[in-house]
Amino acid sequence: MKRTALPLVLGALLASPWSGAAAATSAAFDALTAQEAAGGLRGALSKGIDVAVSQLGAHNGFLNDPKVTIPLPEPLQKAERALSLIGMGGEAEELRQTMNHAAENAVSQARPVFTQALKHMTLADAKSILTGGDDAGTQYFRRATSSQLTAKFKPVVAAQTAKLGLARKYNEYAGKAAQVGLLSSEAANLDDYVTSRALDGLFSRMADEERAIRKDPLGQASDLVKKVFGAL
Repeated sequence: MKRTALPLVLGALLASPWSGAAAATSAAFDALTAQEAAGGLRGALSKGIDVAVSQLGAHNGFLNDPKVTIPLPEPLQKAERALSLIGMGGEAEELRQTMNHAAENAVSQARPVFTQALKHMTLADAKSILTGGDDAGTQYFRRATSSQLTAKFKPVVAAQTAKLGLARKYNEYAGKAAQVGLLSSEAANLDDYVTSRALDGLFSRMADEERAIRKDPLGQASDLVKKVFGAL
């Protein structure tokens, strides 16, 4: 039977003792084959990915979830009332909706990047995820994929915000404010701001799903996920 890199990695992990709280799970781990551990880990992490991307990538995925909805940048929030007084309140609301729709469109690009990260998981990554905190898998993906996701997300976001005059005006004035230290570099560019917030929302939703799996592994649909995470 062909052995992939991940089963080999997990085989080494499960055969090796380690100290602390994780050592108490060694007996349960001993009953698992490397193939089972690999399948269960992949299944659990893949489920978190699928849920996060499906929910946030759906129409109004960001707008309908107060936890991840992207607000106007702080300078525009402060100026929103003034914009309303001069008849630009509608433009501010249009920008807010456009930013959130841009984020949902960007998130739909994420799944292939996460799939590659799963394929390149190392021994240290696997050990950290299996015996780490309740969002260890999410933190692995944040480390492994943030730069690639940023590169994928930003053009999608830019294509949406470029259509709005208020976005162009904001970038012009915010860029000047950042040059003299009045704004952070992230807030100085609307596309950078939305991209960063979209990533935060995506990883937040993945972490929620990962915690749910760890808290109630027996409630999962996959028998393999139950077996692997039930042993933790």
